[in-house]
Amino acid sequence: MLRIAEAVALKTSARHHFTLRHGKTAQYHSLLLFTFPSDKEGHGGTRYYCMESTCPHLGAPLENASIEDVEDEGDIEDAVIVCPWHEYDFNLKTGESSTGMSTCVYTVEERDGEIWIDPPKPDVGSSDDWEIVELRPVSEAFTAREKNAEIASKMEALHVDDGVQPHQDAVPNSGETASIPPPDPLPTTVIEWAVLVLNTPEPAKKVHYTRLAVTAFRSGDVKQIGGGRWSTTKDGNDDSRTWVRKDSEIPPDMPLRQDLQVVRPGQEAKRGKGGTVASRIALLHSLASIEQWAIDLAFDIIARAPQIAAKMHADGQLDSAKLPVSFYADFLKVALDEAKHFTLLSERLQEMGSYFGALPVHHGLWESAEKTADSLLARISVIHLVHEARGLDANPMTIKKFCNAKDDDSVKILNIIHSDECTHVGCGHRWLTWLCAHALPEPLDPVQTFRANVRSNFIGKVKGPFNVEDRARAGLTREWYDHDLKGESKGSDQIVGVQRAEIPGG
Repeated sequence: MLRIAEAVALKTSARHHFTLRHGKTAQYHSLLLFTFPSDKEGHGGTRYYCMESTCPHLGAPLENASIEDVEDEGDIEDAVIVCPWHEYDFNLKTGESSTGMSTCVYTVEERDGEIWIDPPKPDVGSSDDWEIVELRPVSEAFTAREKNAEIASKMEALHVDDGVQPHQDAVPNSGETASIPPPDPLPTTVIEWAVLVLNTPEPAKKVHYTRLAVTAFRSGDVKQIGGGRWSTTKDGNDDSRTWVRKDSEIPPDMPLRQDLQVVRPGQEAKRGKGGTVASRIALLHSLASIEQWAIDLAFDIIARAPQIAAKMHADGQLDSAKLPVSFYADFLKVALDEAKHFTLLSERLQEMGSYFGALPVHHGLWESAEKTADSLLARISVIHLVHEARGLDANPMTIKKFCNAKDDDSVKILNIIHSDECTHVGCGHRWLTWLCAHALPEPLDPVQTFRANVRSNFIGKVKGPFNVEDRARAGLTREWYDHDLKGESKGSDQIVGVQRAEIPGG
């Protein structure tokens, strides 16, 4: 059995999404945990159910699926979860579907106030080596239909808890974005949504569209990934291959920006040590700029991934022409987190008498994106496992500055950001190891692949001091970055400036 959490910690939501990583093989596995309270009279006790986080049909995420077919509100044994994409139903207790399909479910036990599950069997190795690397409540967990409104209301009651952190589950839906209308026409694929966000210069609208994109994907309103396909034509005796896609699915060379004063890296306002309000504003402004870029970086890898994966497969480098739906689900979750971070930082700047755009910013991080635009291995290595991992090193030092200034409101926000960033580095680790495991003609070593891509696509030494504990929590043990890892790429002064300033990445 595997310990998940204390039961009291699960009262923040009626359903939780959690990710396991195998300590010996780095295999990842994501599951859902459902919490059903006792009936109105307090009978029956709290009941828990655990199943796969994705539909076995096409891999659609189930975290926002509806719960249906509760014949007796005092007995939820017949409850089913309904996939939002194609309405396949799965019994929470047995995993069986009326369609003949089934999904795996896992035994859950409560022991002395702690929740344990019988974990899935890994592809290789022992079930004893699973470790939990992420546990998060699912916002708006129960989207039950009208006939289950009473059951849903009981589930929603679990969201009201004194222990809930005020910003932890916040979504970017501030008053500034509430009045923004949806795009017209609405995108019909995940890639169209990604390109729309990349082409949106206004920060508030970028945040709002990010939320709409994730909601459309999770709810099943958008079921197609999109991104294009190969078109093959005869050129004499040879076949000519061209990637074709809609104009609305072509990502820009660089995301648009609105009314920002852009300077070279290192030439921004001096940030200082956080001892004054002006210094703390400069620090938060710099972080807000990073978070805005992080939104775009998440959507850029989404927008480019279909073509890159198809080319890797066509060239005999990858065993599949398409990435799993969970790849897009993970990076959409990253984008939503980054939008949340940007919103929290922007609102905090306003509370302190400033605003985003009041100070100069640089675009140095984007050069790393441009340099790695044609390679998923290089993009994940440099952006997510160097720049974002550097954030894990730098964030505690930034938080300490705000603690010393007794700026508790900012500290709460920075702690939320740091916690989320651990999962973002973990996302990069997950998909780099997946790509290496599915490489052709034979699997690649992920550590050596990472180090080789850093040497080829990064400038300068990967510098410490390192946050060894949080890096390991995200999957980056010492062999990934120790032993004087140094990028040998040559680039512009911009990218060198980013490294010199040691700006964390998202």
